[in-house]
Amino acid sequence: MTREQKRSRRDQILQALALMLEQGRGQRITTAALAREVGVSEAALYRHFPSKARMYEALIEYIEQTLFERVTLIINEPGDVSTRCQRILTLLLVFAEKNPGLCRIMTGEALTGEHERLQTRMTQLYERLETQLKQVLRTGEIEQGYRPVIGVSALANLLMATAEGRVNQYVRSGFRHSPQTYWDDQWQLLSTHLAQPE
Repeated sequence: MTREQKRSRRDQILQALALMLEQGRGQRITTAALAREVGVSEAALYRHFPSKARMYEALIEYIEQTLFERVTLIINEPGDVSTRCQRILTLLLVFAEKNPGLCRIMTGEALTGEHERLQTRMTQLYERLETQLKQVLRTGEIEQGYRPVIGVSALANLLMATAEGRVNQYVRSGFRHSPQTYWDDQWQLLSTHLAQPE
């Protein structure tokens, strides 16, 4: 098997796992079921991934890479504090909506009973996003005279809690209710109360 074929099979396994996460509400995914979905033997799965935990890690890496590449672009583009914060949070919501199976990983639901390091890694992903929001807010304070109504750390935490809550609602609805429903109106309300008037 060529390197390209291995990569293709590896991607096929991950796509099948993401699809099974989307379709199987609260059900634990076995390697036997995944192998059947992909149309290969369990041994073939293990030729590409030494364990199921490694498959989940590969999906988490995809989430991290996709989100943080775009967050970096948002931070480096010109714009005011409110616009940058909104774009970071909207990015998370759009990503969640386009990748419902991965939402089960993002909320930790699919990681229950799996290796603890996977939960830790998802926690770190949200902490990194919150850190990026803090950076945007602090830069806004220094460069734009932005004056948040509460401390930068508290405000960044509030913004992340809002976005995380919307992702959780999306999963809880069985992916029927978009995480972006009412988001523009809610952001309008939030953003008018985040900073002190000049």
